[in-house]
Amino acid sequence: MPKINGNEIRPGNVLEHNGGLWAAVKVDHVKPGKGGAFAQVEMRNLRNGSKLNERFRSADKVERVRLEQRDMQFLFESEGLLTFMDAETFDQVTLPADILGERRPFLQDGMTIVVEFYESEALNATLPQKVTCTVVETEPVVKGQTAANSFKPAVLDNGVKVQVPPFVGPDEDIVVNTETMEYAERA
Repeated sequence: MPKINGNEIRPGNVLEHNGGLWAAVKVDHVKPGKGGAFAQVEMRNLRNGSKLNERFRSADKVERVRLEQRDMQFLFESEGLLTFMDAETFDQVTLPADILGERRPFLQDGMTIVVEFYESEALNATLPQKVTCTVVETEPVVKGQTAANSFKPAVLDNGVKVQVPPFVGPDEDIVVNTETMEYAERA
């Protein structure tokens, strides 16, 4: 596995640290007035979900792990576990539902997502960046409300609340960005 310097860590990188696999969630580069610069890294353990804050100086070397990414189809959820199937080999993999966090409601039946593997162990799942949802409930259009940055609350078919432009009405399909959980465009 390639070793990288502490100042080369980026959010999303997977590192081998203290005998575990950690995903860098947030990275802040700090240059204090006295002493050398360092990276303050917030990491999440890919196996048990625990969090850790660690400081890496630029001279520190860390193992960067490359995860194999496979497209898999979502089949079903039972007892807090999500089951996915590889479309080519028909192998099935289960992951805990909380691995998707607050993005869990955007997972739809039959959706193809990316599952990341370390050797043969499934560790992480990533939703597509954009998902189409239907607006179930929103306020009616107010005449004259055409300001550039005006948004109104809307409830989607999966129960998630997002802010939408004033021209979007009930029963309309919209595209939502799953990374920012915001309205992207009309479908």
